[in-house]
Amino acid sequence: MRLRAVLAAVFLLVSCVSCGASEVSKDDPLPTRAREGDHLTIGIRFDAPGLSQRTVDGRLAGFDVDVATFVARELGVEPDRITWHETTPARRETDLTSGAVDLVVATYSITGKRKQQVGFAGPYFVTGQDLLVRLTSPDITGPESLNGKRLCSVTGSTPAQMVKDKFAQLVKLVEYPRYPDCVTALLANQVDAVTTDAVILAGYAAQNPELLKVVGRPFSTERYGIGLRKGDTEGQHAVDDAIRKMVSTGAWRKSLETNIGPSNYPLPNPPEITEQ
Repeated sequence: MRLRAVLAAVFLLVSCVSCGASEVSKDDPLPTRAREGDHLTIGIRFDAPGLSQRTVDGRLAGFDVDVATFVARELGVEPDRITWHETTPARRETDLTSGAVDLVVATYSITGKRKQQVGFAGPYFVTGQDLLVRLTSPDITGPESLNGKRLCSVTGSTPAQMVKDKFAQLVKLVEYPRYPDCVTALLANQVDAVTTDAVILAGYAAQNPELLKVVGRPFSTERYGIGLRKGDTEGQHAVDDAIRKMVSTGAWRKSLETNIGPSNYPLPNPPEITEQ
C-alpha cells in the first residue's frame, strides 16, 4: 500500500508540473515563443568582420550581433538565453522555414524572391554592392571593367551573377562556400575581385589594408532585414518596434561606430522602416 501511495503522489506531482508548463510551438507568433519559451535561436554569420564574427575566444561580436541581442532583449530574452546558429547565404531560407531558427540577422537583403518564402522586419541597415580588389589592380574601377576577369562570391548569393547579367557578360564567375575563402583566393591571385555588399568588404579590407581595397563604387541598394517566419505579422511588428527603439536610444549609432567605424566605411543614417 505504501509503495502504491508513493507512486500515486509522484504521478500527481509530475502531472501538476506538466499542467503548469506552457508548450511553445514553432507556429506561435515570435513574441509568444520568446515570452513563453524564454529562449531564441538566432541565425547569424560567423565570418563577417565588423558585422558578425566569431572571436578567438569563441564569442560573437559585431553590429549584427548587437542588433540581434537588442531585439531579443526587447522580446524578453536575455543574451544568455540566445542560441547562436551559424547560417550561410545558401541556408538562410531553409533555416527559417524548417524552424531551425527563430530569426535570421545575417546581412540578409530584403528581396521579392526571398519574401515568397520568409518574412522580414526592417530594414535596419542599407548598403550597396561593391568590389574588393588587390591594391595592385588599378584597372578594376567598377563592375564594367570585369570582362575576362575572375569574380568570386559565395554559393547561394546573387551579387556575382548580377554583375554578369548587367555589367560584364564575359566575367568568369567563381564560387566558394564562404567569403573568407574568396578573400584568400584574392590574396593568392586565384581570382581578380570579390563582390558582395560594401560594408562586408570593408571589414575584409580593414584586415589587410596593405594588400586590399574596396573600389568604392556601389552599384546596387541592399536593405538588410531581419528574417522571420512568413506570415508572422505580430512578430514583424515587434521586431520593427525593437529596431526603432535601438535607433532612438542611440544604441544603433554607437554599435556602428564601434564595429564598423574602424574600417573607415562611411556610416549611413538609419533607414526608414517600411511594411514588408
